[in-house]
Amino acid sequence: MIFHKTPVNDARLIELERKGDERGFFARFYCEREFGDEGLATHFVQVNNSLSGKKGTLRGMHYQLSPSAEVKVVRCIKGALWDCIADLRPDSPTFGKWFGAELNEDNRLMMYVPRGFAHAILTLTDNVEALYLVSEFYNVETERGVRFNDPWLNIEWPIEPVEISEKDRGWPSFDREFHGVERLRGIK
Repeated sequence: MIFHKTPVNDARLIELERKGDERGFFARFYCEREFGDEGLATHFVQVNNSLSGKKGTLRGMHYQLSPSAEVKVVRCIKGALWDCIADLRPDSPTFGKWFGAELNEDNRLMMYVPRGFAHAILTLTDNVEALYLVSEFYNVETERGVRFNDPWLNIEWPIEPVEISEKDRGWPSFDREFHGVERLRGIK
């Protein structure tokens, strides 16, 4: 795996290192040693799979507060999506900054989403399927979200989101108290 730093602290784009021949190729999706050598989380408790039927489907901006703050590793296995992350850790030098990248079935890039980051995917094609490694179990008590069009984050989506759940439409604009910023202090 090749780990690329991003403009937001501690996040990575991960490129699969393919070994190939006339049959095709082999590549590691995850290696505990390589993640550890990079200083990244190495313990994952769930592998989640999502399918979105329509181009322009938005899922996010989601995260969980401590003690359930989670790391995610996201890969698009069918179609194309734009993966967006926003740093909500108050003591981070990139607090309030976002980063997005296209993940698709051809580039096979993965997004490493650190604890304390809000995360969303926006489908760029129909029938998009994604796999997520997740480091913590889902906890409804610590679940939070930031509205996708919050002016504080000012995310520049590559296309207009058209399919959004009521829950994701209903997240409030950024508010330090509701969004539990103090519970994200010191998270790595």
